[in-house]
Amino acid sequence: MGKRLLNPEWWVSLLPNGIGQVKPNHYKEVVKAFWENRDQMPYAIRILRNGVCDGCALGTYGLRDFTMNGIHLCTVRLNLLRLNTMPAMDVSRLDDVPSLKDMSSAELRGLGRLPYPLVRRKGDAGFKRVTWDEAVGLIAEKIRIAEPKRIAFYLTSRGITNEVYYVAQKVARFLGTNNIDNASRLCHAPSTTALKETLGVPASTCSYKDWIGTDLLVLLGSNIANNQPVTTKYMYYAKQQGTRVLVVNSFREPGLERYWVPSVAESALFGTKLADKFFLIHQGGDVAFVNGIIKHLLENNWVDRDFIQKHTTGFSELESAVKSQPWDMLAKYSGATREDMLDFARRYSEAKSAVFVWSMGLTHRIFSVQNVKSVVNLALCRGMIGRKKCGLMAIRGHSGVQGGAEVGCVPSSFPGGDAVNEENAKRFEKLWGFDVPKWRGLSAAQMIDEAYAGRIDLLHSSGGDFLGTMPEPRYVREALGRIPVRIHQDIVVTSQMLVEPSELALLLPAATRYEQRGGGTSTSTERRVYFSPEIVGRRLGEARSEWEIFMKIAEAAYPERSSLIHFDSAQEIREDIAKAVPLYDGIQNLCKKGDALQWGGERLFEDLVFGTTDGLAKFVALYPPENVIPADRFILGTRRGKQFNTIVHADQDPLTGSRREDVLMSHGDVEKLGLNDGDPVIVRSEVGELRGRCMIAPIKPRNVQVFWPEGNVLIKRGVYDPVCEVPDYTTIVRVVPAAKKG
Repeated sequence: MGKRLLNPEWWVSLLPNGIGQVKPNHYKEVVKAFWENRDQMPYAIRILRNGVCDGCALGTYGLRDFTMNGIHLCTVRLNLLRLNTMPAMDVSRLDDVPSLKDMSSAELRGLGRLPYPLVRRKGDAGFKRVTWDEAVGLIAEKIRIAEPKRIAFYLTSRGITNEVYYVAQKVARFLGTNNIDNASRLCHAPSTTALKETLGVPASTCSYKDWIGTDLLVLLGSNIANNQPVTTKYMYYAKQQGTRVLVVNSFREPGLERYWVPSVAESALFGTKLADKFFLIHQGGDVAFVNGIIKHLLENNWVDRDFIQKHTTGFSELESAVKSQPWDMLAKYSGATREDMLDFARRYSEAKSAVFVWSMGLTHRIFSVQNVKSVVNLALCRGMIGRKKCGLMAIRGHSGVQGGAEVGCVPSSFPGGDAVNEENAKRFEKLWGFDVPKWRGLSAAQMIDEAYAGRIDLLHSSGGDFLGTMPEPRYVREALGRIPVRIHQDIVVTSQMLVEPSELALLLPAATRYEQRGGGTSTSTERRVYFSPEIVGRRLGEARSEWEIFMKIAEAAYPERSSLIHFDSAQEIREDIAKAVPLYDGIQNLCKKGDALQWGGERLFEDLVFGTTDGLAKFVALYPPENVIPADRFILGTRRGKQFNTIVHADQDPLTGSRREDVLMSHGDVEKLGLNDGDPVIVRSEVGELRGRCMIAPIKPRNVQVFWPEGNVLIKRGVYDPVCEVPDYTTIVRVVPAAKKG
């Protein structure tokens, strides 16, 4: 179908820009962002015009991207801009930590940027300023006396570059430990694990360009209108080319139902109905739903047997497994009807191309690797891979996380994805010139458990806030308090910094990606490595580029070996990455705005030779996990609102109208409990309770959702996917009325 100029059947309202609708006011947010940054306006504009976005992983260079013509600028990036331009904080505010204990994360960020190194010892009321030499010396002394297996590193995604990730993991191994992890594992380790095992490559197989004009764009467990808002523009252009959008979720996301794309005149005026069909399923019902679709494909001979025979293995096992699974079981566990599954299968059978996109609705489950493998099965059934407008995409919510794992900032693999073992350690020993540990390191979740058990002596965190991200915050707080030495390297103050140390805690002021000496690179969802130049502008206090901080600490710990870990520049780091990660060869040539490389090309496997040992893609026979909701209970999941990671930008979600305290429930469930919309409720799980207000929402009955990270008090620790140790962020709960005030 060719491009259509106007599409009245997709219009949401004749009222211009959705006047009176619950929706984001993009133009107001643009004005607000520029007002917030008015004191550093020239610098802020240079960041937007020349830097690579530090928001989600769509990937931009300046105000452009590689997917479409026109401006690429979203409210996520604008909301993060102030973190890069805000003034330095008055460090005297940290003299008395107890006075800050009731401040929210937003209020702590509002104190300003960290300008100087600070230290707090056990028993001290707060932090005191020290020199960089004093801070580095303290840390080096503690490292020298610590057992390497009792040292741990964690990096989050807030604008961290590939150079920082690479140096951090190299420093960890230089110090003798593989205990290094990053935020990408908490989001998409199940995706990379499943894709590696089935296709041989742990990354998305296609590009964003493949969305535009594909017959079917399938979104599973993802609310991209909220987390990657520019994708709504991609979907608008896709629909112009005839694409149909199918959404599999437990929540009928308003932003996927209708959206006003601010930079497209037609959509800005009348809105756009993005999704063509919603399939509402239970949270955790994905494998059952997909198996039901495949069962229909088999019964109607809608599979591509030629592709299957020539390019895959394991199909007969999948076929036997699916045929043995009764329809009533698949319906019960998925929450969908047999007819729903047939509807999807028929639409899929009529499509000549399809792109499958998923996010944390699939990966934050105890069986998350199985979830992703089921999507791979579905794509392989009809050969929707290795061709234009086809592929599998684990969409990333943060700009740096794809590259973080690929350059080795994970406990189970070295740079390039080679597993941690003796053979691969020897290769890196030869490359780097020092002994490399051969044992598998600790994941982030395991670090917390080991800290609680008293088996972590030093934790070095670059960004992040375990108190805001991990289940059972009280347990996490206790674990952090038992670590003798905590190093918090960041640009602002976070709540985990304020936990009283058992010996000492240090705060190290980090430079942003735009201040990083020599610029830096980040990798987008579509495997594109972008160069972000150093932006000319003011610099704060004594903040240092993060790769330099890691390097200086390692050099001070073992000065006799310092030459083995030293880099004079970010360019030298990129040259080292090119040697360590063959797929990244060419990164050493990126040096100016707009420079980029896409490893693997626009799409992988165009020759239909997969990255497995035999070159064949692997079907996996999957049996749906028992997804049974007790009669008087609900299955609870967490969701994001107006926020970026744990950074909450507004108390009200502009897409749903819900507030942070709202408990989102179906109309029928609210009625059955004898409640009215807005009534106070208590949500109780096995480990905690949350007080809020019920809000009627378009969610699958017997399912409820609350906002994250507030909902972490309900999530039980120690419940992980057995393959990659990613926490399960769902749980069974009871919802009961709470006494009304007044």
